Amino acid sequence: LCMLNNPSLSPDLTMQFIHNTQDLVQFCQTVKTAPAIAVDTEFVRDKTFYPTLCLIQIASHDALACIDPLAIDDLSALKSLLQQPEQIKIFHAAKQDLEVLYTTLGDIPKPVFDTQIAATLLGLGEQIGYANLVKHFLTVNLSKQHARTDWEQRPLSDEQLAYAADDVRYLIQIYPLMVKQLSELERLDWLTADFASLADIKSYDVPTEQLWQKVSGNQKLRRKQLSVLRELTRWREQQAKQQNKPRKWIIPDNLLIALAIQHPTKPEQLKKIRGLNQSIVDRFGTTLIKCIQAGLNLPESQWPNPTKRTSLTKQQEAMFDSLMAIVKLKAHQHTLNASALATRQQIEQFLLNPTDSELLQGWRHKLVGEDLLNFIQGHLSLQFNQQQLCLSPIK
Repeated sequence: LCMLNNPSLSPDLTMQFIHNTQDLVQFCQTVKTAPAIAVDTEFVRDKTFYPTLCLIQIASHDALACIDPLAIDDLSALKSLLQQPEQIKIFHAAKQDLEVLYTTLGDIPKPVFDTQIAATLLGLGEQIGYANLVKHFLTVNLSKQHARTDWEQRPLSDEQLAYAADDVRYLIQIYPLMVKQLSELERLDWLTADFASLADIKSYDVPTEQLWQKVSGNQKLRRKQLSVLRELTRWREQQAKQQNKPRKWIIPDNLLIALAIQHPTKPEQLKKIRGLNQSIVDRFGTTLIKCIQAGLNLPESQWPNPTKRTSLTKQQEAMFDSLMAIVKLKAHQHTLNASALATRQQIEQFLLNPTDSELLQGWRHKLVGEDLLNFIQGHLSLQFNQQQLCLSPIK
C-alpha cells in the first residue's frame, strides 16, 4: 500500500473518452508509472450468463479516462496495466468489478485496495456506499441522476460519461486520506489478507459440484434429493454458459427443486411437474431424466450433506451471549460498529466450528478472533471490574 505524493486532485481534471486501441495504449502508458490508480466498471448482466463489460473508468493523480470496451477489440494494454504488481488498484466494493474484469480479461487486477472494506476499520460501517464515502471525506454530494443508466446503449451522453467519471475522480482523492488515517491507527497492515483474498481467482470460480448450495430452497431437501439437484444444477450451469443466458432462463430454481423432490424417471412423468412447460420438456426432457437417474444411482456415500442451519442448544445460546459480549467490548475499544466487527451469523458459525471461521481470517482475527478463540479454549475470562467489562487472562 502506498501514499500518493499529493492527496489533492482537481475535480476539474479533464476526462478522456477512449474508444480505440491507439488511445488506450497511450493512456495506459501515461498512468503506468502512477503509484496507484482508481478503477471502476459499468456492466450489465440481466440478459446474459456472463456480465457484459460496458465501460471502464480509470483515474491517476493527473489523468482520467472512460474506456469503451465495446468499441475496442484489443484490451491487452489494459490487462497489462491492471497486472502491474507495484501499482495499487483502488476500487470501492470491488467484488463485482473484479468478477467482470476477470470474465473479460481472463485475470484479476492486483494488488487491490477496497475502500469499502477499509472504511470498516475507520468506523464508517460495514458496507458504506460510495456516495456516502465521498460526502464523508470530501463533503461532495454526488448526483444519482444516471444511477439506472443502460450502459450498453450507444452513444453515451456527456452527462452519463461525467457521472461515470466521478466514480474514480473522487476515489483517487479519498485513497491517500484513508491510508493516512489507517496508518495513524496502525491498522493498515490488517487489510493485507482481505485484499489478497479479493484478488484470488478461486473466489470467482465456484466448482460446479457446489453450485446446488446456491439453489433457493435446497435446505428442505433430503440427501438423495440433493444428489439429484446437484446433477441438475451442474447440467443447467453448462447450458447457461453455452447459451450465455441467465440460469433462470434455462430452468428456474423452483423447477429444479420440484424435479429433485419428485425425481421422475420417465419422460411422460415430466408432465406432472407443475410449471414445467412443454417447450422445456421437448428440448431438455431426455437430458433431465438422465440427470435425475444419475443422481439417484449414486451410492449413499456420495450424496451431498444438507446445508440446514443448526439450531443452538440452550447451553450454546448462553455461550453465544458471552461471545457477543466480547465482540461488543472489542468493537468499543476500537471505535467500530459491533455488527461490522462480527455479525450474528459469523459468531454462530464460530461457535459451531471455530476452526473454519471468517473471524479467524484477515483483520477480524487481529481485532476479535484471537480473543474469542482464547476465551472458548479457557485462556481468557470475562470479568466485571469497576463498572466495566473486561477480558482477563486465566493463570
